[in-house]
Amino acid sequence: MFILDQEKKPEHFSILATLKSQEMISKEQFQEEIDLIIKNAIREDVGDGDHSSLACIPPNAHGKAKLLVKDEGVIAGIEFAKQVFNFVDSDISVETLINEGASVKYGDIAFYVRGRSQSILKAERLVLNAMQRMSAIATKTRSFVKLLEGTDTKILDTRKTTPGLRALEKWAVKIGGGENHRFALYDMIMLKDNHIDFAGGISRAISKTERYLKETGRELKIIVEARNLEEVSEILKSNGVYRILLDNFNYEDTRTAVKMIGDQCLTESSGNINEKTIRKYADCGVDYISSGALTHSVYNMDLSLKAV
Repeated sequence: MFILDQEKKPEHFSILATLKSQEMISKEQFQEEIDLIIKNAIREDVGDGDHSSLACIPPNAHGKAKLLVKDEGVIAGIEFAKQVFNFVDSDISVETLINEGASVKYGDIAFYVRGRSQSILKAERLVLNAMQRMSAIATKTRSFVKLLEGTDTKILDTRKTTPGLRALEKWAVKIGGGENHRFALYDMIMLKDNHIDFAGGISRAISKTERYLKETGRELKIIVEARNLEEVSEILKSNGVYRILLDNFNYEDTRTAVKMIGDQCLTESSGNINEKTIRKYADCGVDYISSGALTHSVYNMDLSLKAV
């Protein structure tokens, strides 16, 4: 039987709560993405069989293993690991010792897994690969969240994710305490510099977008990127914009833009965002700061699955 934790987790660590911050993608769509990741990863790794295990381990042999932490940071991916084990063998059980999103140190044991030895070995690499990366993302996100403490600014991820692993990486951002930006191209309109230039300018891009949404019956929020204060002023002539993205603005212009925008729409800073600059941009009064570094610039947490 597939065993879930008995202890109640903080709400934002679940897939359902992750989706609460998504604008359009449903819980079912998100779970479909997770299912596809698991199915494709097992196909890629196992193929027609784990012949190493098949060759030397009896099919009915049972074993136990522990998820050993060999690093420091925020643990993430425990719930995903359970889904992997369940996909491989529904008779596997998982006993969780550390909650998803908890701070961990070298020597901690996150969970024990029990079941057929062949099944545990078949799932091992996918569990480790995913949890190592998810934990790294959650750890980096948590560090950014701490830098924003005392402000009203929230940290957002981006679409700068590993192809095929976006759902996992955005899940990890939530576990680390961050917020999810749009999931993909289909759940939000985001008019960036190239859209604006190809469309013939900001006003044209926005009016064409509003017409498109009306004609297609879609209800998608519109974010528009501004490269300077003049573009901010032009965007503000339209009433249908949900958020203005202030791209590569300096601190002074960011503060000016926030005052210009007021309560007309939300604000987001992006570009040159790192540990040294994030607090300064937050102090300018923006609602959100987006950073691709949360997902594209991390070092995997060292984890091992050891037989016991």
